[in-house]
Amino acid sequence: MNKLFFDTEFTGLHQHTSLISIGIVADNGKTFYAELNDYDQSQIDDWLKTNVIDNLVLTAETETDIYSEKVRFFGSSSDLKNVLSLWLTENFEKVEMWSDCLSYDWVLFSQIFGHAFNIPSNVYYIPFDICTLFKMKGIDPDINRERFINHNNPDLKHNALHDAAVIQICYNLLTAPE
Repeated sequence: MNKLFFDTEFTGLHQHTSLISIGIVADNGKTFYAELNDYDQSQIDDWLKTNVIDNLVLTAETETDIYSEKVRFFGSSSDLKNVLSLWLTENFEKVEMWSDCLSYDWVLFSQIFGHAFNIPSNVYYIPFDICTLFKMKGIDPDINRERFINHNNPDLKHNALHDAAVIQICYNLLTAPE
């Protein structure tokens, strides 16, 4: 079973938040990164503008090839559903999803497909999070992830693909044989 590490960026910590971007890093090296053009812009505050919106990198000219090692998608939520479904089913037999503080991430991931019952059948329905893994290892789950992995470029934080890669490195460090 492949492990996929994912992160989302969204318009706020509230019930009616909307997805801005999603980044996925697979344990086999493949990546998926999407930015949406139909998120609720009325929910963008100064913090989100500076820390999330300013870290977006794709444009309408971005080409999507689901068979490439590094998939990039820019478009609508409804198109994302089709592209992500195809990427997941064409590239992986079975996957489990790992995130960081996944309460919002998993809801937003499920929402891409309409609801949790519509996620692709090769995606294990129980998600996992590294916060619990930190706690189980006796490490404060609120630890700064970049410091934990000795990452030297925290300026990329809040880009979903960067954050997914950080989650994967944290997972690898936390599960390495002692």
